[in-house]
Amino acid sequence: MHRFASLAGAALVLLLAACSGDPETRNVQEPGLSVTTAQLRATTMDRALVVSGSVAAWQEMTLGVELSGIRAAEVLVEVGDRVRAGSPLLRLDARTLTVQARQAEASVAQARANLDLARANVARGEQLVTQGLISSSDIDQLRAELASAEAQLITAQADRDAARLRLEFTTLRAPDDGVISARSVQPGQVVSAGEELLRMIRRGRLEWRAELAEADLSRVPVDALVELADPQGKRILGRVRAVSPAVDPATRTGLLYADLPEPGDLRAGMFAEGRVLLDRAEVGVLPRDAVVFRDGIPYVFVAGSPADTDAAVFNVAQRRVVIGSQQDDQIEIRDGVAAADRVVAQGAGFLSDGDLVREVSAHAAAAPRPDASQATP
Repeated sequence: MHRFASLAGAALVLLLAACSGDPETRNVQEPGLSVTTAQLRATTMDRALVVSGSVAAWQEMTLGVELSGIRAAEVLVEVGDRVRAGSPLLRLDARTLTVQARQAEASVAQARANLDLARANVARGEQLVTQGLISSSDIDQLRAELASAEAQLITAQADRDAARLRLEFTTLRAPDDGVISARSVQPGQVVSAGEELLRMIRRGRLEWRAELAEADLSRVPVDALVELADPQGKRILGRVRAVSPAVDPATRTGLLYADLPEPGDLRAGMFAEGRVLLDRAEVGVLPRDAVVFRDGIPYVFVAGSPADTDAAVFNVAQRRVVIGSQQDDQIEIRDGVAAADRVVAQGAGFLSDGDLVREVSAHAAAAPRPDASQATP
């Protein structure tokens, strides 16, 4: 009992001493958060534009036939099939056109026979006119019949060639290598001239089209490297083949076109964010966590003067910055931070302008805090 009384008395003395202390000491503000700091670090970084765009076919060809009112007999391809130039894609019912082609061949044979007869008549007539057996008007008539027979043969041959061409039109062939991207025809369907039956991505070639702000258009050179990611996260590389020479007056943007030689799992119509690599330069960087975005504007928190009682305790000042490229966990700072500034790296997302903080080492900041519920009473 005497021991407990002694402890209680000592606690009471300490409490009275604390209450009778200096008012300024009692009002010292304690830091609300422990943070780590970092300074600008010089490094070589790829300068890049991060923009969004869509994957599209380099050229998507609409395929149809030049005949109307004919039934589709066979469709030889499916969506996704790779085809070679000249390979058959679709066949129409060619029976009627085959009969017409045979009739045209027969007309040519008849016209050729009439021409042979006309030539023979002229040859005999020329012998007879020299013998005075027929008049000059008779030989003129024979020669006119020969010219008519020659013209009839030419006409019959043209009709035959047209019939052959129509017969060839009953088979739709691939105009180039490519990939079938759409099909809107079925066997038995009656087709019309000019109607879209198939669509094909020419050579299977895809490209990425991204909108750039007018200030960035002149910064992107042709042949610049482009980095995308497919749905599986695989890195896809492309090359800028063209930059729009004009700007849309409504949006003040222009298009960038980048070839994708090996698109991976990317497909036409997909949306993709990409990086357009411009050059490499020596830049100042901070850890990515040091930059806080508020209302879309980037800020950092810079350490102020240390408190008198503890050099590791200080107020922070919120400062707007201009950022550039990002690489891994580093971000380029173009303006707003000096080389000597100490910037809050970990914990910046919880701060406000003027907050009092305590700086700790990065190792201490990363260490897990003990669970109060498991503390020993």
